[in-house]
Amino acid sequence: MLDRALSLEHHLKLREPNDDQWLALIRASEGLTVIRTAGSSVPVQDRWVALYDADPDHGLDEPGLLAAVLTPLARAAVPAFTASTYHADLVLVPEESRELALDALRSAGFDIC
Repeated sequence: MLDRALSLEHHLKLREPNDDQWLALIRASEGLTVIRTAGSSVPVQDRWVALYDADPDHGLDEPGLLAAVLTPLARAAVPAFTASTYHADLVLVPEESRELALDALRSAGFDIC
């Protein structure tokens, strides 16, 4: 688990934010998605917590790793948003669903730090 709450933003223009409070930027034809540290003005229903695992024991060609995390979350009816890096997947769940998500993942055999 990352130690801070995050928020998701969508920008129609493909310009990077002017600050460095973001964790990930995803460019697509419909605009720019920004995953950033949630400020105090972000309502609780718009806050996300992040699961992150940089597992050096597998390559990019390892099938099913992200699905293994998302499946127990889906079974527990926990919404998820994902972004992937070269080394790891970032899985965001609503802050309000944090304990439900952690219980689902622990039940599926995951160790959560």
